[in-house]
Amino acid sequence: MSMASPISPLFTRALAMLAACLLFILAPAFAFAFEPVKISRDDRALDLTATTDIYANQGEAFQVSTAAGTDGIRRRIEVRSATPGHQGDWAVFALANVSEEQLERVIVAPHFRLVGSRMIWPDLGSQRINAITPSEGFALDRVPSPDADVFRITLNPGSVITFVAELTSPNLPQIYLWEPDAYKDTVNSFTLYRGIVLGIAGLLAVFLTILFVVKGTSMLPAAAALAWAVLAYICVDFGFLEKLIAISSSDERIWRAGAEVALASSLVIFLFAYLNLNRWHVHLGYATFAWIVGLGLLFGVAIYDPSIASGIARISLALTATVGIGLIIYLGLNRFDRAILLVPTWALILVWLFGGWLTVTGKLDNDIIQPALGGGLVLIVLLIGFTVMQHAFAGGAYQQGLFSDLERQSLALMGSGDTVWDWDVARDRLVTTPDISLKLGLSPGSMHGPARNWLPRLHPDDRDRFKATLDVLLEHRKGKLNHEFRIRAEDGHFHWLQIRARPVLGSNGEIIRCVGTIVDVTEPKNSVERLLVDAMHDNLTGLPNRQVFLDRLQSVLAIAATSDGVRPTVLAIDIDRYKQVNDALGIAAGDNILIALTRRLRRLLKPQDTLARISGDQFGLILVSERDPGKVADFAEAVSQAIMVPINFANREVILTASVGLCSWVDQQESAASLLSDAELAMYRAKRAGGNRVEPFRPAFRTNATPDRLQIETDLRRAIERKELSLAYQPIIRLKDGELAGFEALMRWEHPKRGSIPPAEFIPIAEMCELIGPLGLFALECATADLTSWEKQAGELPIFLSVNLSSAQLLNADLYTEIRALLARTDVNPARLKLELTESMMLENPEQARLVLAKLQDLGISLAIDDFGTGYSSLGQLTQFPFDTIKLDKSLVTNDSDKGLVVLRSVIAMARAMDMSIVAEGIASDEAAVELAKMGCQFGQSFLFGAPMAPDAVQRLLKERFPLTKRA
Repeated sequence: MSMASPISPLFTRALAMLAACLLFILAPAFAFAFEPVKISRDDRALDLTATTDIYANQGEAFQVSTAAGTDGIRRRIEVRSATPGHQGDWAVFALANVSEEQLERVIVAPHFRLVGSRMIWPDLGSQRINAITPSEGFALDRVPSPDADVFRITLNPGSVITFVAELTSPNLPQIYLWEPDAYKDTVNSFTLYRGIVLGIAGLLAVFLTILFVVKGTSMLPAAAALAWAVLAYICVDFGFLEKLIAISSSDERIWRAGAEVALASSLVIFLFAYLNLNRWHVHLGYATFAWIVGLGLLFGVAIYDPSIASGIARISLALTATVGIGLIIYLGLNRFDRAILLVPTWALILVWLFGGWLTVTGKLDNDIIQPALGGGLVLIVLLIGFTVMQHAFAGGAYQQGLFSDLERQSLALMGSGDTVWDWDVARDRLVTTPDISLKLGLSPGSMHGPARNWLPRLHPDDRDRFKATLDVLLEHRKGKLNHEFRIRAEDGHFHWLQIRARPVLGSNGEIIRCVGTIVDVTEPKNSVERLLVDAMHDNLTGLPNRQVFLDRLQSVLAIAATSDGVRPTVLAIDIDRYKQVNDALGIAAGDNILIALTRRLRRLLKPQDTLARISGDQFGLILVSERDPGKVADFAEAVSQAIMVPINFANREVILTASVGLCSWVDQQESAASLLSDAELAMYRAKRAGGNRVEPFRPAFRTNATPDRLQIETDLRRAIERKELSLAYQPIIRLKDGELAGFEALMRWEHPKRGSIPPAEFIPIAEMCELIGPLGLFALECATADLTSWEKQAGELPIFLSVNLSSAQLLNADLYTEIRALLARTDVNPARLKLELTESMMLENPEQARLVLAKLQDLGISLAIDDFGTGYSSLGQLTQFPFDTIKLDKSLVTNDSDKGLVVLRSVIAMARAMDMSIVAEGIASDEAAVELAKMGCQFGQSFLFGAPMAPDAVQRLLKERFPLTKRA
């Protein structure tokens, strides 16, 4: 035994040396611990973060060398993970109790720490430590805590212990060693602070919400939304949410990311609503809306990857602060009240964001900064609440000042739709806002740059004037720019633009800028041109109208009076049987025929000659290119032959002839009107002679005109006495179902010698010679007699009968008595009788006309205003006289131009609003009938539905259409 004693120390040293060699050789295979942190009795809190080694991806079994003990020996220990599926992340630190008494301590690793959490892909917190294994003894006991991983340890005097912590991830932002009572006091102190901050935030959110409900202005809900977002962020950051609902560490990351997204979104909404950015430009509203929608999508991203959502939200906060300070400076310099009042709040926001940046990047590292930033958010909301309250409860003059000068100007420009034209003369750069290039169909920015870039696109006639206007402005250095010019768009059409701008002078007196507005005035320009053309030209053929024809003829006569080389000849051309062609083929076909004839006649003219459309189928021609009587006669014959050339229409060959009246200028005292009148007298003579001939004017025609009218008057008196006049009835159709609704009685006169004389020829003569009364009464007697006869044969009929009544008859005081007596004799239901009147003579004695019409309406007779839309109609007639029906003239119904359709729809809508029936005359096609029915027109009358027919034919038609109405 005595010999073994000296061998034992030697053996021990040998073993130690062997272990050291093995450790040196195997150093890469396992880890060494740092030197232990020395702990004394007076140490209340120690930061172990810097002295803790992190080992990632080491597997479920981890070997480590312990810190040297009091004997100086380092031992090797192996720790296995207590959690299935552990990633192999470990932390190692060592503690040494240098005191002479046993020490109780707690190891604390916070779940979330804003410090060092990073701006992009931030660390949003999680459980940090699963378990801690000491080199001596058993695994440490975990102390329950929602905010941190807390483990209680006991260190014996003089002991050196190495601790191996099983980590959930390689991230361990902070690990502290606390004296238990000190840790408890710290937690309690922060609990009081957090409760105060949380209470203030909740009260602010509720107060701003109530204020929004009471006042309702747009800035208040935005401020309330920001207050609620701050409250949500503080609830998550202060751990209050865990006390309300049970959430895991992974759920807490989602809630934290969602709170940061809500904070970023609400700040954008508040800035937009408070500064009224939608009033400045519509693009600001679109950009803000897109920004908010993008942030709203982050709520969904936060569920799948909270770190990405939180990082983008933090970037958005920084961008919002940057954009906000720019807007506040710009609007504040332009005296916008709200921007000025927001300066203190935004300064505090910038300070808060700067402090947050220092914190998340780790440049500011202490335990107070995180709760301090939470309190700063509440302070920001408090300041915002004071700011919006000033607006909510301010009144009178203050509210009137909410619109600054700049805002009013911006709103005015947006409302007018004008484009800002800004020419930087010093740099020769021209800019339009919004970009006018887009309106012209060009690529964006094409019209920006030097002013000379505009010249190639200007109309050739406007280039020199545009350039000269700018040069004069620059030379005189005063005045204003008010210029109209044409510019070519990408599609080749020219747009009329109007520039109104004023120069801005620099300190040297030179123009440095020219700013104003540019407006597209193409439509007004075209409208004016169309009105001028319509006022002087025929809409169908494009030829000059009668008034322009007379003006040109008068100018030619003035030249002829002073020049022997000018001897004008006037030709009056009337198409024979044009009315029959119109009735047979329709109005559309008649219009096409007139256009074809116009082209033919134009080919015969020379530049100095003039062709015009005098009336419906009558043309006027001023012949200046020929003065020899023989050549003039040859030209007139050529006109006649050109009209006789057959026209193919709808697989039918139409051959027309013309009656041409010719009158040459010989009397210097003759006027244009008298010269045209003489040509028309010659034309009428040619028509009476059978048509298809050229008739030169002779002075005897003037004396022969009066006996013709007198002869017609005499023959008309005899025709009334001898019952030579008759009535034809044209059907009136109900447009919605095509059913027969009634008839219009049309006067017919078959002269024994002259044949058929149209009403347009003898009715005016009857009105002038006071025969219209007997003629109108004759028409009423015939119409009521025929209606009575039809009902005797077919029974009671659901139709009405329209009879034309000349407005001149209203001046007859006996008209009412005569009609009442007629109704009593014939026993006709007055409701089936409709009297049609034109208003040409009613205005001579409107009171008399109104009285007679009112009495007739009292009898139950319906009253219609005829030929509405011919140019004589007055809207005042509809309210002044008791009409219940409007008959639309065919010129209004067949006008398919844009303006004509607008007028037609307006008239129908007006009549429907006045509860009046509507009858459309001259409907040319089934499609037009359907369209009129859609507009609200009830009835239609034209050759499309039937030509005027004799009473016997009407009776047969009624028996066919109403076979069940015959009385038993």
